[in-house]
Amino acid sequence: MKFFNKDDVLNAFHYRASTRSYDGSKKIPTDDFNYILELGRLSPSSVGSEPWQFIVLQNPELRQAIKPYCWGIPTMETSSHIVVILAKKNACYNTEFMAESMRRRGVTEEQMEVTINKYREFQENDSKVLESERSLFDWCSKQTYIALGNMMTGAALIGVDSCPIEGFDYEKVNQILADAGLFDLNEWGISVMCTFGYRDKEIRKKLRKDFDEVVKFVE
Repeated sequence: MKFFNKDDVLNAFHYRASTRSYDGSKKIPTDDFNYILELGRLSPSSVGSEPWQFIVLQNPELRQAIKPYCWGIPTMETSSHIVVILAKKNACYNTEFMAESMRRRGVTEEQMEVTINKYREFQENDSKVLESERSLFDWCSKQTYIALGNMMTGAALIGVDSCPIEGFDYEKVNQILADAGLFDLNEWGISVMCTFGYRDKEIRKKLRKDFDEVVKFVE
């Protein structure tokens, strides 16, 4: 297997920046965008739950419909692709959704009870994500950000720009897309969105804290 050179990867990280102005005439080739989506699909998640769905929002009417609720971001029109990342609302240890994820990873029916009890202990006591419906949804949303990061980084490695979007009215955008039949609000909710495309101008060099400010070695 051929691996990337470290300098190439670091250069991609330095190049990647939140892109708020795209060249609307340039579209990402289908093969390239399917590669980006595949990076999301292959991403890790807590207990292998994969509590996500990726909606590629190309419909111009729906883009216009949600634009007023997205802090006026013009990239809704000019980005090549918009991905709406959904998080599962109920991924409780004893749901069929979680049982299906266990079976997918090879857990047999004989092993199921032991595994469910292990997940109950994790969700109920270790992480305490069962304290409310919101805390369980937030746990699933955290998993989606792993996929988001992988998609954005993988995009940068092939010269595709991106911008994560949290600045929107979640209630309104959820309702618009659910009313369009894209998902069931009882089962899913928007975690985050992301635009992809090609920048139409230079972006200011990113500023980050120094290495020693954010890294602590404990030996």
